[in-house]
Amino acid sequence: MTNAHDTALDAFLGLIADKGYMPVTLRDVADAAGLSLAELYRRYPDKIALVAAFMARIDAEVLAGVPRRNDANGGDPEETARDRLFDVLMRRYDALKPHRLALRAIRRAGTRDPLLALAIGPALRRSMAAMLEAASVSSDGLSGALRQNGLVAIHYAVARVFDRDETVDLSKTMSALDGRLKTAEKWAQLFDKYVISADTRSPPLRPDTRAT
Repeated sequence: MTNAHDTALDAFLGLIADKGYMPVTLRDVADAAGLSLAELYRRYPDKIALVAAFMARIDAEVLAGVPRRNDANGGDPEETARDRLFDVLMRRYDALKPHRLALRAIRRAGTRDPLLALAIGPALRRSMAAMLEAASVSSDGLSGALRQNGLVAIHYAVARVFDRDETVDLSKTMSALDGRLKTAEKWAQLFDKYVISADTRSPPLRPDTRAT
């Protein structure tokens, strides 16, 4: 049974797909969802919250397809991190396909309004962290933060191709994603070789110089 959260989010996605992001107000969403403005506000106090909820919904759909490690079909042990990320991110684009117009509206609005892009940033980073974890790649610490940022950059680049990809199997999106991940893999290998290995060779910091 659809609850008020889902009804409001569905109404929001439908409205921005039709009208664009900027013209749609919370009152519009409340009216379309059959809610009072106060009811909507308790759940989603602004449109950024609705965008974050949209991303979280897509995340949950992708993560639902990730097998448990102790399952019989828990994955191919020969797969590389790049292979796993490719599979996870393509599942994400498959999940986004029915919402392409809404996604396009959000992206265009963010391009025109840098403050909106900054506001959406934390939700997108959470999504990318979830995708890393789904691919059994750590999203913690400095290296995890760099991976998140790298995946955000990859997402922005590939999303432009996805936006125009009318192929049934999203073959153009697959090609763009594969190329970006191969480039990222080369940079990651250089990082591991020259930065992480250098850190392991460095003597530990003295207590009085340790970063807080």
